[in-house]
Amino acid sequence: MFFCFPSAWFGFAGIVIAQFLGASAFAANEKVERRLYVATPGVRDLLEFGGHGLLVFDIDGEHKFIKRIPTGGLDESGKPLNVKGICANAATERIYISTTRQLLCLDLRTEKLLWEQRYEGGCDRMSLSPDGKVLYLPSLEGPHWHAIDAANGKILATLKPDSGAHNTVFGRDGKRVYLAGLSSPLLSVADAQSHEVISTVGPFAASVRPFTVNARQTLCFVNINGLLGFEIGDLTTGKKLHRIEVAGYKPGPVKRHGCPSHGIGLSPDEREIWVTDATNQRLHLFDAQTMPPKQLVSIALRDEPGWVTFSIDGQYAYPSTGEVIDAKSRKIVAQLTDELGRLVQSEKMLEIDFVGDRPVQAGDQFGIGRADLSAPPSAANRP
Repeated sequence: MFFCFPSAWFGFAGIVIAQFLGASAFAANEKVERRLYVATPGVRDLLEFGGHGLLVFDIDGEHKFIKRIPTGGLDESGKPLNVKGICANAATERIYISTTRQLLCLDLRTEKLLWEQRYEGGCDRMSLSPDGKVLYLPSLEGPHWHAIDAANGKILATLKPDSGAHNTVFGRDGKRVYLAGLSSPLLSVADAQSHEVISTVGPFAASVRPFTVNARQTLCFVNINGLLGFEIGDLTTGKKLHRIEVAGYKPGPVKRHGCPSHGIGLSPDEREIWVTDATNQRLHLFDAQTMPPKQLVSIALRDEPGWVTFSIDGQYAYPSTGEVIDAKSRKIVAQLTDELGRLVQSEKMLEIDFVGDRPVQAGDQFGIGRADLSAPPSAANRP
């Protein structure tokens, strides 16, 4: 079920989104600085794509490089481990980075490392509750997820879907968490209060890879092994609804991830679905205002994409290959480069906005739905 903002799609996100993301309120006359935070190495452990650290770019200044924030996340020899996930909350002024072995917490104001902890079974792509208090941290393709106290890294509970833990998305209301494993065609749904798996969605045609959910948590959009495209599930009934194959392109060999489509995002207003195509180095766009979604256009990229996300207001799309795409015109308007002039690539990035040195709202590494929940649902987009 999809919802659309009644105002312009690309207007700057307001207080409603800020509250959803756990941000402090800010006055309309305050100058907001939009920044893109990119964790590296964010494509495996390849340092040629931006080195090591947390890179910050000026969204409203043509995405120019601002600074590099040092981070931990090293192995015993001092080599940087590949980053697996990133999330942040403006109200708590914290940003979190996971590597294959540890979870790191940094202060957004001081940019200092607050704590770094290792967990049994390693770490993968985590998700943070909207209030910034709880993290759901998957083991590294293992049997379990940990529910973590975001203040100090302590384990609150452990869930064991035994699905090859990999990707995690917190629902907009903070009540449900969606858990996808590399070895299961089911998407698990956990209750964020009891920390128990309460239902599943699917089965899909193969194991679930990256996925996203709409704001009302009625639909999920999932990449699966072997499919150039995506499948759609009904989060209310647990049934699979549709299989969407990209037309005009064929799947083939890929350098990473082992599947042709590893990355899917909803535009924040939920009007479009953007899907990665590693084989053909493309993003494929679909109209999500009809069901099943209709294919629109494709955008050529410089390398194999393994992820896609958006600025908070939907103005820009960010594939992991480092291009900055104007979502309305579909044009590439910038390329992320670091202080050495290297082309930056990462599958782990999000927007954080500041008033002075105070963070006021934070985006998400996943292209999650942000549609206005107070608006009536579009009849064309009901499951």
